Amino acid sequence: MMAQYRAIRSSLPDEVILFFRLGDFYEMFFEDAIQAASILDITLTKRHEVPMCGVPYHASAAYLEKLIKAGRKVAICEQTEEATQSKGVVKREIKQIITPGTILDEMQLSQAQHHFIASLWSNEKGRWGWAQLDLSTGEFWAEEINSQEEIYAHIVRYQPQEILIAKSQHERISLPESVRNQTTQLDAWIFHHNQATDSLKKQFKVLSLDGLGLMDAPLGVGAAGALIYYLKQRLHRDLSHVHAISVRKTEDYLILDETTITNLELVKVMHSHAASQETTLLATLDSTQTPMGGRLLREWMLRPLNRRDQIIERQESVAYLHESHMRLTTLRDLLKPIGDMHRIISRITTSRATNPRDMLALKHILMQLPKLKATQDASHDNLLNTLLAEIEPLPDLLTEIDQAVADESPTHLRDGGVIKAGYDSELDELRHLSLHGKEWLANFQAEEALKHDIKNLKIRYNRVFGYYIEVSKSQLDRVPSHYIRKQTLAQAERYVVPELTEKAEQIQSAEDKAILRETHLFEQLQHKVDALSQVIFHNASLLAQIDVLSALAERALTLQYTQPEIIDDNSLTISQGRHPVIEQLLVAERFVANDCMLDINEQQLIMLTGPNMAGKSTYIRQVALLVLMAHMGSFIPADHARIGVRDRIFTRVGASDDLARGRSTFMVEMQETAQILHAATSKSLVILDEIGRGTSTYDGVSIAWSVAEYLTSREEKPLTLFATHYHELARLAEAHTGVKNYCVKVEEHGNEITFLRIIAPGATDKSYGIQVARLAGVPTAVIQRAETILQQLENPVDDLPTSKKSHRKSSILPDSTKNQLDLW
Repeated sequence: MMAQYRAIRSSLPDEVILFFRLGDFYEMFFEDAIQAASILDITLTKRHEVPMCGVPYHASAAYLEKLIKAGRKVAICEQTEEATQSKGVVKREIKQIITPGTILDEMQLSQAQHHFIASLWSNEKGRWGWAQLDLSTGEFWAEEINSQEEIYAHIVRYQPQEILIAKSQHERISLPESVRNQTTQLDAWIFHHNQATDSLKKQFKVLSLDGLGLMDAPLGVGAAGALIYYLKQRLHRDLSHVHAISVRKTEDYLILDETTITNLELVKVMHSHAASQETTLLATLDSTQTPMGGRLLREWMLRPLNRRDQIIERQESVAYLHESHMRLTTLRDLLKPIGDMHRIISRITTSRATNPRDMLALKHILMQLPKLKATQDASHDNLLNTLLAEIEPLPDLLTEIDQAVADESPTHLRDGGVIKAGYDSELDELRHLSLHGKEWLANFQAEEALKHDIKNLKIRYNRVFGYYIEVSKSQLDRVPSHYIRKQTLAQAERYVVPELTEKAEQIQSAEDKAILRETHLFEQLQHKVDALSQVIFHNASLLAQIDVLSALAERALTLQYTQPEIIDDNSLTISQGRHPVIEQLLVAERFVANDCMLDINEQQLIMLTGPNMAGKSTYIRQVALLVLMAHMGSFIPADHARIGVRDRIFTRVGASDDLARGRSTFMVEMQETAQILHAATSKSLVILDEIGRGTSTYDGVSIAWSVAEYLTSREEKPLTLFATHYHELARLAEAHTGVKNYCVKVEEHGNEITFLRIIAPGATDKSYGIQVARLAGVPTAVIQRAETILQQLENPVDDLPTSKKSHRKSSILPDSTKNQLDLW
């Protein structure tokens, strides 16, 4: 056995730990055992000086999870024949290798999002192919992207658990710290076009990739082909449920970069001290009824559409359900019992359905399909009714499962009782033999106890002896001479007799054959499901879309959203817009709604001034979120809106160190600003908050002024919201017709202020910093001293606190700007 172990272990890389199946345990030996015992906190033992440890087969999932989280890969080596059938060492082989991106245990997967493994492949020009696959659902797609910034955005968007990359290209890209330890390096030849093409053609059983839409994506082919090769050849994974690959194009979506996804808190809050993830946009909008619907809503949010006709197509279905309350309620009620259809089918078709209850779950899903299809309203031509019409009920498969699988099936095939009585005559006969055999055992026990006056005589069973007679020590004087002693225990003796042994063999044979017959019948049923798996997967995708559309309609009704008008021109008008997340968090006060009007000529850049805490950041984020929601096809929290289709949303809000990439707060701020200035177009929406605050006041005002001026004077003028506490920037409106000043209204009561949260035309010339400090609870002595210092700073003839004369404020701006506007 150890020779067999060494041969199998030698075929694996050092970083892989081998789970070697021995009976009911996975055993580990040598260095694997030493490392695993430490990670898993289990006992390390020795046999013949060989370090070893093991974990129970039926409880292995939790141990696997610990090892994967510790950064290890695990090879699962199974027995491929029964010990009773073996003439020597039981045959074993590696069935699969589990890595961070290929975990499939239901308890370890989040229902709310996909579990992707991704792949990257680049050319010499710096363009990248990206492919990713969720093994738990079979979702597989590829695309080509132009920059490392887009790779970072994909990592934030999809959170892949493992990323494949060629060894020769690993140094070309600086991956975020969060995934740096999740990369797997492969030889470059695996990504080369011919090899990758061959891998994909074999997977999809085609002669050419042209029909898959990959002709114009050679880098995507390289990434996708390497992914298939790695999973099948290196990890021994079954990909029979991966029926198709889709190709995506960046230009088909509203682009959200890594910074924007983070800053707008779409799926995750920015700060670890935040109360909960319920303060994200996804949490606010997610009232989906199914796990696959929830994952699709996340996808729609992180990759909104940028094609007007597609956005309107979704909107029309949401509007239809918004007006048809009864139909909406019916749809959501029918969707509610449907479980994670994609993952259920994946488990069944890849023979991972050791839990027969997956088959029962599929039966309940199939029962819902004709009911859902019947809700189609042929009188309305919209996306929803098209999806409902495409649903393909499978009545024959439903009947087959219903007739075959018992409603109270156990969780494991080995326990028996999975197949209904009457479904298979051979199984019924074996069960009859087993049942009557157990009746015979009960009668034999009673007869022997009575015949020999041994009241505590018992017929028992174990895997070593089979069935045997057990008599306690106090009754041993009554044991007849023809009983054959088999084992002595502290309190009892165990015996066998030829009559019991012969009958027990018949009973055990019937039981074993019944389990084997059930397993065979269940596997036949699995094959029937597999033959229809493409249809079932398509049905699952249809239901996910229907679920998201109905969830958006429910949110619109419940939260009083309205349908935005999607227009062709380059403008943005929102009347009485509300922040979708914050308005749900307010309990003691009503959210103050505000308008926003932007266009490319008269009001291209809004300069928003006001004190800290007044609501500037909330307002500009609110506008970005409403635009994003509109591009999803969702209704929005506003009285009315006309939104021109955008190509990108840029945000530069907040600042923090990025020490992992060696960047200070100010460097982060400037790099994000630089990206916006280089990439923004006239179709973009730009959100800027407190540009320049990461450096000195003079530098900060100068940079903020120059950035705003550049955005409004360049040929490609993006619609821009520019929030600042540098109220000097309000003077930009005097020189640029496209700049308009707005401020957050504040009501003063002596030294006290009240934030009104109202956005109004005009500028503020005060920062209210000391008043805000007072509201924050800064000690009175500090406030009073600050007021004294402020008076000295504002009076150029008074001594400064440092006993130096103050400089005139005019030195804040460059000479050219001072001369141009004669500000001072």
